[in-house]
Amino acid sequence: MRWPADAHDWPLSDYSRRILHRPHRWHVQEHGVGPLILLIHGAGGATQSFRHLFPILAKTHRVVAVDLPGQGFTQLGAQQRCGLDHMAEDLLSLCRNQAWKPDMIVGHSAGAAIALRIWELGARPEHGVTCINAALGNFKGVAGWLFPMMAKALAVTPFSASLFANTATRQSVKNLIEGTGSTLGAEGIDLYYRLATDAGHVDATLSMMAQWHLDGLLNRLPQIETKVHLIAAENDKAVPPRVSAEAAARLPFARQTTLRGLGHLAHEENALAIADLITQ
Repeated sequence: MRWPADAHDWPLSDYSRRILHRPHRWHVQEHGVGPLILLIHGAGGATQSFRHLFPILAKTHRVVAVDLPGQGFTQLGAQQRCGLDHMAEDLLSLCRNQAWKPDMIVGHSAGAAIALRIWELGARPEHGVTCINAALGNFKGVAGWLFPMMAKALAVTPFSASLFANTATRQSVKNLIEGTGSTLGAEGIDLYYRLATDAGHVDATLSMMAQWHLDGLLNRLPQIETKVHLIAAENDKAVPPRVSAEAAARLPFARQTTLRGLGHLAHEENALAIADLITQ
């Protein structure tokens, strides 16, 4: 996404700024006073994913939302640092550079894995980690090798990101979102359409998929000795609720809540319900 050309009508842009902290030039949104909540979006999203949740939390907390490397308005500084470990390291380094000491880290989907990895690397949020539809399971069967191989092939194929960005339509984006079990209004669809038609954003998302390895984190779940609240949505077609249930069974201080009537983008469909679970 072009900064600042595309940012003027981006959700919550009044709270936006960019921070050069190597290797990336980060886009962050920050607002509110109180204990700090760090928000981490999932693959293919950006801070817009928290456009409803952010202002609710900011009534009682200091809230920081960050675009992941190369996604949204964060300028990617190192193509090879799009995997779980590298992104967690770079995001934790940014937090320390900015003297952000999260009281809680909230991650959606793949962002939940990053949040847990940040805890492993030394962050110690007093109120632990909240995971919204956490992507904490590897693909089963043939998809376990087919999907990652497809992502790796696309990530190294010239013009693949541009081709995807140039052929995406609002209807195809709407179909993709509905395929996750979520229903968004016109504004939400339009924001994801803007992301899906940006070649740089698509390329960074493909790089993240290609470099994504969860086995180490999954093996270490029993060693993550902090409070973890796993919020799952009953209609999530991207990450079924059983993934959260299986993770909760292996985390020593975890609890799970399952919400009815919501899909993978539950925090966009019902931000009030998610905010209540985060702050209760």
